[in-house]
Amino acid sequence: QVQLVESGGGLVQAGGSLRLSCVPSGRTFSTDAMGWFRQAPGKEREFVARISWSGIYYADSVKGRFTISRDNAKNTVYLQMDSLKPEDTAVYYCAADREFGLRRDKDSQYDYWGQGTQVTVSS
Repeated sequence: QVQLVESGGGLVQAGGSLRLSCVPSGRTFSTDAMGWFRQAPGKEREFVARISWSGIYYADSVKGRFTISRDNAKNTVYLQMDSLKPEDTAVYYCAADREFGLRRDKDSQYDYWGQGTQVTVSS
């Protein structure tokens, strides 16, 4: 059974940092592209960041503040979030995409999803 399990969410003050982790299981993910999306209350799910063999790609809203990385030895993908803002409050989802390519930022392009982890940034 394919699973992606996120962790690391929580409550943080504006300007603070959090690091999210995603551990996939059930198949080999080392060659997949991995992405992070988020969904705020009342809004559609939106792309945050992607890492693949083609490179790293960020949404403009998080560029310079968030960093995506992966450690294949630990089978883990990370999202380091710095300088957090209240507008970053959302449920954050990890996703896996079996296709290569850099600018794949639509949730329909991803094949596997985690359950999400809540990030709340207070002002």
